Amino acid sequence: MTTLEIAPRTKTPAVTLSAAAAARLKAIAAAEGRPLMLRVAVEGGGCSGFQYVFDLVETAEDDDLKVERDGAAALVDLVSLDLLRGSEIDFADELAAAEFRVRNPNARSSCGCGVSFSI
Repeated sequence: MTTLEIAPRTKTPAVTLSAAAAARLKAIAAAEGRPLMLRVAVEGGGCSGFQYVFDLVETAEDDDLKVERDGAAALVDLVSLDLLRGSEIDFADELAAAEFRVRNPNARSSCGCGVSFSI
């Protein structure tokens, strides 16, 4: 598992986890009664070309980037990392939905629901 959070070329965090996302992950793990991490990946598809995929997992893969904050962790595979570099994983609890979101500075456009994007 890769624990380095600094992109070697830019000295900026590769991916960050917001306080809201960390708090929600900790609440989910507490409710489940087991440690959980949020896996964030990018796959081809969606209405804009790429789509975010979120999953709750107990273990990391050997080549995952592990992003930690306040006792919570998110995982990003190395294939998705180039498309997510500089992104923040956030959690929004709004009237219309409560969901994890990615604030991705690399996305040129996204669909209305924010799940898919293009570069």
